[in-house]
Amino acid sequence: MKKDVLLGGGFVILWSSGFIGAELGARSAPASTLLAWRFLIAVVPLAAWLLWRRPRLPPRDLGLHVLIGTLGQVGYLYGVFASVEHGVPSGTSALIAALQPIVAVALAVPLLGESVTGRQIAGLAVGLGGVALVVGGDLGTGAPPWAYALPVGAMLSLVAATLLERRTRPTIGVIDALAVQAGISAVLFSALALASGTLAPPADPAFWAAIAVLVVLAMFGGYGLYWVNLARSGVARVSGLLYLTPPATMLWSWLMFGGTMTPLSLGGVAVCAVAVPLTRPRSRAPDAPSPTREEELANAA
Repeated sequence: MKKDVLLGGGFVILWSSGFIGAELGARSAPASTLLAWRFLIAVVPLAAWLLWRRPRLPPRDLGLHVLIGTLGQVGYLYGVFASVEHGVPSGTSALIAALQPIVAVALAVPLLGESVTGRQIAGLAVGLGGVALVVGGDLGTGAPPWAYALPVGAMLSLVAATLLERRTRPTIGVIDALAVQAGISAVLFSALALASGTLAPPADPAFWAAIAVLVVLAMFGGYGLYWVNLARSGVARVSGLLYLTPPATMLWSWLMFGGTMTPLSLGGVAVCAVAVPLTRPRSRAPDAPSPTREEELANAA
């Protein structure tokens, strides 16, 4: 239980850093430049890891993680970063991304056969209300209406990646999977940047600071812990943790950019804190079945 709490807390903090990195990087470069260099840099240590370990990558798992990376990395990240670039506040992007729990849990029941208790449904509903309180002040900004479709598409792309992983259950380890996903993301984002003439990075130190946040904290930390928590706790639990990312993003923004923290936002933080324990699955009974292969891999990671 304590390990799950630490993994969940680390995931929330590090996942939220991605929204801050997007906001920081958008001040000096377009989304295509930022994302291309994020993955060009990140893929180097991951490729070295694969060359050193030389793990066995079954063709099925390799193909699955190429698809999962395309949905969960390329589709999700481009939608979020492009929305910030076009003026959608990071808090609003975080709110729309936090709708992923409702969609993922609703689809996990018929598609995956996962059971969701009334307690967990109540927690998801309470969390949604807390998220709305946190970022409600962001709505109604000057971003063009079509820009709000970008984080919606990003959220749906992450839902698809999540359900695909749970349905197919690839067996390779988390770091090996991340290396495959980073490789396909580097190829696709570099191609996009080349096609749009935006591959050359700016000299602005803020750009490279954003890259450091996005690679070290958001990718290796947040995205890696996303799949670890998913393997250990299931869709409902991870979906509940995502409700804490908008208030965490607000705290990051306050610390780094001097954003304001209104009483309404603080109330939303409290509501989200109440919601998350409700989404936690109850402890296994002593005669519960043995952990799955996926859980064993997550525990070993």
